[in-house]
Amino acid sequence: MSDLQIRPVRYGSPVAQRLVQAIYADQEERYGSSDGAPVEAMEFDPPDGGFLVAYLSGEAVGCAGWRSHGESEEIAELKRLYCAPAARNRGVASALVAAVEENAREHGRKRMILETGDRQPEAIALYAKLGYADTEHYGFYKDESGVVSMARDL
Repeated sequence: MSDLQIRPVRYGSPVAQRLVQAIYADQEERYGSSDGAPVEAMEFDPPDGGFLVAYLSGEAVGCAGWRSHGESEEIAELKRLYCAPAARNRGVASALVAAVEENAREHGRKRMILETGDRQPEAIALYAKLGYADTEHYGFYKDESGVVSMARDL
């Protein structure tokens, strides 16, 4: 997809926050509430994280980020993967995951973990297609029903 560009941005930037709000709206529809896990914008600042936005023909259509997991210098957590409905099934989400993984690898991370929910079957299928497998639950939602935790080595 020659018109796809993926660029780093600050998590607190207006373009990132517009996309994050779209994530929350989707979660509200699926779950009745949006992600309550605590997130600080600075967690996505290098070298401890990164946040990327995908642009198709100049329009911001998706995002994804990573942050360090706990005190680990080797484990990254994938957060805030989103692709606008009009851009879905065009490889944007896969390209975002690949770019986030590369960015995390460049900062010394060797493993990526993530949490999603069982009401996001398309996300689970994407992660499985990209080599992610079930792993033990962790973090904010570890004791919640419906949580799906996945991981893969980078």
